[in-house]
Amino acid sequence: MTTKCPHFQTQQCQSCQWINRPYDEQLNEKQIHLKQQIAPLDQSQLRWSAPFQSRQSGFRNKAKMVVSGAVERPVLGILKDQNAPQSAVDLTDCLLYSAGFKPIFPVLKDFIGRAGLVPYNVAKQKGELKYILLTESGYQGDIMLRFVLRSENKIPLIRRELAKLREKLPQLKVISANIQPRHAAILEGEKEIFFTERQVLEERFNRIPLFIRPQGFFQTNPQVAEGLYGTAQQWVKDLPVNKLWDLFCGVGGFGLHCAKALQEKNPDIELTGIEIAPSAIYCAGLSAQKCGLKKVNFQSLDAANFALNQDENKPDLVIVNPPRRGIGKPLAQFLNQMQPQFILYSSCNTISMTKDLLELTHYQLQKIQLFDMFPHTSHYEVLTLLIKR
Repeated sequence: MTTKCPHFQTQQCQSCQWINRPYDEQLNEKQIHLKQQIAPLDQSQLRWSAPFQSRQSGFRNKAKMVVSGAVERPVLGILKDQNAPQSAVDLTDCLLYSAGFKPIFPVLKDFIGRAGLVPYNVAKQKGELKYILLTESGYQGDIMLRFVLRSENKIPLIRRELAKLREKLPQLKVISANIQPRHAAILEGEKEIFFTERQVLEERFNRIPLFIRPQGFFQTNPQVAEGLYGTAQQWVKDLPVNKLWDLFCGVGGFGLHCAKALQEKNPDIELTGIEIAPSAIYCAGLSAQKCGLKKVNFQSLDAANFALNQDENKPDLVIVNPPRRGIGKPLAQFLNQMQPQFILYSSCNTISMTKDLLELTHYQLQKIQLFDMFPHTSHYEVLTLLIKR
């Protein structure tokens, strides 16, 4: 089965480069790529699980829409050419988006006109509204709306029209404006102005509460993310672990899932989570409270620097979920020397992951599974469990 996209057929949007390929073929290609990349590693004790599949449409809980066109006829989608407003493509009917977004887009277009939010023109460096960002929580169907603006000039107009917007779209529980004044391809700035009392959405994966907040990373494919965290939980629940680190922890998905499972056998389980983004750490702390975990310490620090400066407090399990660049040679070598009993490595880039794992000479690959977080593209996530030799 293939997913037919009119925007791809007319070459208006080429983001999903594999969308015309049968889904089984996509998965097979990714599995082959994964096996090729980890070929240099010792696989004598490695156990493979079948790829975790995604829905083929309606799986994205986020919509990042460039705003272009005119204030009375805004276009929400992409610009094929940043310097040519006429190249705008409306993607409000994108097949990847959650069905919950569909009724929101026409109301937002009307709101843009009513509030006088002139779309930002990249070529002329004029206008105010750069992006519309939507995020949905599948837990209760709540939605976060963010306006990315060039300045605060239009904030009073947004406030003036906000009550009518919320009346039409009661599912909008968190609404904010992000101020990004720079003329650069940067999605958001540092300043966030909230229009609602609530500042977070609650999501739940495997009965674990997780929170979504502006400027904090959250997986875009909740069905597969729940499978990824749930698998990590199953892999570690019977391991002899008293203390774990969750490095690059984001909102705490991996660490909280694992600590909650381990807590059933060890009420005194200790979890330390490290993430550089303060917004994500704030959310992780909320989750820990809701989970009833006592010995939890989430800190907003650089994960590699934190680990490299630890002389004591050795964990039994280290979870790493780094960005595409991987954990890097210094941190990999440090973990190899520190020798925690177990390492759980989640990666969105098997090339950098393999480089890191080659540095872990004291470890044996035991389990691996591919998670198809990004259907219709060549990208995927992979989870591995390593045990000290």
